[in-house]
Amino acid sequence: MSSVKLIVGLGNPGTKYEQTRHNAGFWFVEEVARQFGVQFRPETKFLGEAARVQQNGLDFWLLKPTTFMNRSGQSIQALAKFYKITPEEILVVHDELDLPPGVARLKQGGGHGGHNGLRDTIAALGTKEYQRLRLGIGHPGDKSQVVDFVLKAPSKTEYQQIDEAIYQATRVLPDLLSGNTEKAMNQLHTETK
Repeated sequence: MSSVKLIVGLGNPGTKYEQTRHNAGFWFVEEVARQFGVQFRPETKFLGEAARVQQNGLDFWLLKPTTFMNRSGQSIQALAKFYKITPEEILVVHDELDLPPGVARLKQGGGHGGHNGLRDTIAALGTKEYQRLRLGIGHPGDKSQVVDFVLKAPSKTEYQQIDEAIYQATRVLPDLLSGNTEKAMNQLHTETK
C-alpha cells in the first residue's frame, strides 16, 4: 500500500464538540502533532487547521477540517489537490461505532457505514480507496440514539480506553508513513483487542 502523506482527523470544530466521541479523529492528530512537536495553524484555503511534519526523513501533513463533519471531504480534497496527494496516500482517522472503546483498526477502502465524514470524503475524492484508522467508541445499542451518542462525551473509563488506543495507533505510524501497512495492521490489531 502507499505511504501516507496526509493524516486527517475527523471531528467538529469549536469547544462545544471538543470532548465528544465524534471528535476522536481530532484527538488522534492532536496527539501526533504533540509527539512531533508541531502546531496546527488555521489554513483558510484548506478549510481547516493544518500542521506539517518534516523530520527524520518524514514529510507529511496533519489536517483537522473546520467544515463540520458532513463537509469534511471539501477540506481534505483542497489540501490533497494543492499538494498533489493521491487518495491512496491519505489516512482518515474517525470514530467507529462498530468497535468498542480501546480498539483501533486500520482499513483500506470500503463504504462509509453511515459516517457523514466518510460519506463526504468519498464524494469529494471520487473514490473509496483511501486508508482509514477506525477508533472504537462503542455503540449505544439502538440506531435512533446514535446522533445523541456521538455528540456526547465518553465516560472517564471510555475516554482512557480511547486514549490508549490512540497511543497504540501512534506507535505504528512509522510503518504507515513508509507504506508498510501490513506490518502496521498486524501490530495494531494484536495490541488493541
